[in-house]
Amino acid sequence: MYEYGSNHSDTSKNSGSEYRYSGPFYQDSYRSGSSSGHPIGEVQPRKKKSFGRLIMRSICLALVFGIVASVAFQATNYLGQKALGGDVTVENQGDEPAISDNETVIPNLDMAIPQTGGTSKAVGADVSAIVEKCMPSLVAITTVSIREVQNFWGFGWYNMPQQQEQTSTGTGIIIGQNDTELLIVTNDHVIAGANTLTVLFSVDEGKDEASAVEARIKGTDAAKDVGVIAVSLEDIPAETLAEIKVASIGDSSELKVGEQVVAIGNALGYGQSVTTGIVSALGREVALQSEDGTVINNRLIQTDAAINPGNSGGALLNMKGEVVGINEAKYSSNYVEGMGYAIPVSDVEGIIGDLKTMTTRDAVDEDRVGYLGINCQDVTEEISKQYDMPVGIYLKSVVKGCAADNAGLQKGDILTKFDGITVTSYDSLRERLQYYEAGETVEVTVQSPNGAEYQEKTVTVTLNSKEEVDAASQ
Repeated sequence: MYEYGSNHSDTSKNSGSEYRYSGPFYQDSYRSGSSSGHPIGEVQPRKKKSFGRLIMRSICLALVFGIVASVAFQATNYLGQKALGGDVTVENQGDEPAISDNETVIPNLDMAIPQTGGTSKAVGADVSAIVEKCMPSLVAITTVSIREVQNFWGFGWYNMPQQQEQTSTGTGIIIGQNDTELLIVTNDHVIAGANTLTVLFSVDEGKDEASAVEARIKGTDAAKDVGVIAVSLEDIPAETLAEIKVASIGDSSELKVGEQVVAIGNALGYGQSVTTGIVSALGREVALQSEDGTVINNRLIQTDAAINPGNSGGALLNMKGEVVGINEAKYSSNYVEGMGYAIPVSDVEGIIGDLKTMTTRDAVDEDRVGYLGINCQDVTEEISKQYDMPVGIYLKSVVKGCAADNAGLQKGDILTKFDGITVTSYDSLRERLQYYEAGETVEVTVQSPNGAEYQEKTVTVTLNSKEEVDAASQ
């Protein structure tokens, strides 16, 4: 089973095998024992033999073998010379010994000499140089969210769900800045549902808690599990600004299986830690299940560099010190080791670029969130290829008199962008709507069927409240 793991710092038991976001620390029990079908320590008795008889038999066999081999060799040699018309020899070339017909010639094979890049000490030095160069681009992210927890011990109103504050941790990578903000990319599941966000720069680790600064969500894409957060430049101390760096982004399409990589992340929430390994596989299709039950399929980089809880959103680096992946998940099992996964950075670079340009927003209170008034179904890449449809959100119906209907959207349209940002699933749309109030005007792009093709159009919609949509649906 593939599953999102929460990125909380609490400990949860795990059994079986499943893919999890590199969130909380899961303990795996292990089994030991014999794989043999026989009891351990059981010895079968052996029959004793006479030592003298054994020696005499061995000598006789050796003599017979020697005589037969000698006769066979001489006969073969004689027949070969007769067939070739005499003795066969090869002239001596330089200092090489002459080869006669009774010698075996072994061809020289080209040896595949591994290019290790030097001794293990040199490789270690390379890793430490990469860490020194790239560590200032990493941040630790702490989120606080409110979750409902069922109280199973009460009666009556005591048994109602209780709201509980929950703290979780993850990692982020500094990817740029604008006139007023520092921009950081991370996983969507690290920041989803956060009421507050704080960031601790790696260069400030070891200082007091006051070194952490507040951050705000700029944009997310739930389908690709990426998000961008922003920190006001005014909130960052001058000495910290002087030390932090923007990460260098590489080309994940150039990665090769077996290539060495380095992973950096806020493992277990203890602070930035470093692991190293190789690219184990490319394009691994992994299905991850979020806490609300949504399953998302992505093709990821597999690595044996340890990806632990809290590493989510951290950097997977090549040996040039370039970010080639965003660490996302691990395979959690009682008997599997060294199977971590990262999002290929080249696959989401365009999405990250769009998210960087968005207006920084705060989450809206639930009773003020805007709605489009649509019933929909995701058009995945698989469905898109099978039915020749654009990837996006298929409108099964629109609620009469609500935002989508008033803007002229119809059943059969496929919604592909919301406020200029690509949306590929209802989850990604719902994630965006959390930051828009009812009554707000937003541009929406759809692909409308036009014969055998689809025609793109952009319309302006004024969002409704949930109460308005519910009333219109009656």
